[in-house]
Amino acid sequence: MTNTEPEAPTAQTDTGKAPPRWVIKAMTRTHVALHRLSGGKLFNTLTGAEVCFVTMTGAKSERTLTIPLIYVPHGEGVLLVASMGGAPKNPIWYRNLVKNPQIKVNHRGQEMSLSARLAEANEKPALWPVCDGHYAPYADYRARTSREIPIFVCE
Repeated sequence: MTNTEPEAPTAQTDTGKAPPRWVIKAMTRTHVALHRLSGGKLFNTLTGAEVCFVTMTGAKSERTLTIPLIYVPHGEGVLLVASMGGAPKNPIWYRNLVKNPQIKVNHRGQEMSLSARLAEANEKPALWPVCDGHYAPYADYRARTSREIPIFVCE
């Protein structure tokens, strides 16, 4: 007996690779600095997608950090996807939000004080279409890794 059901696509295990950490840091600092220098008028997108600037507290350093992330509006807050391009590990900022969930999110001059929490497994099937609708490469990132990519619900 043969199975006539189409095969579900399978993830290629951990084919995503993050750039070196120093490259990510340099790009992030440059992006944030240019955005600030322009008074918030420039650098509000990344590869055509809207970004927001998330200010958080470092998990180890306890320093205040600001990073640009893809802007995915959700209700009165945002969704933040810890994809790191489908790399096998979570981005550094993931630990920051787990330890210090109180954040500020700035999108085009509108600042929100939010609390971040990890989306539960049963929430993700409804959240991924929202995330993919704002940034289509998220689907590719999920296919590149065996890691379950975290989504933070920030409300």
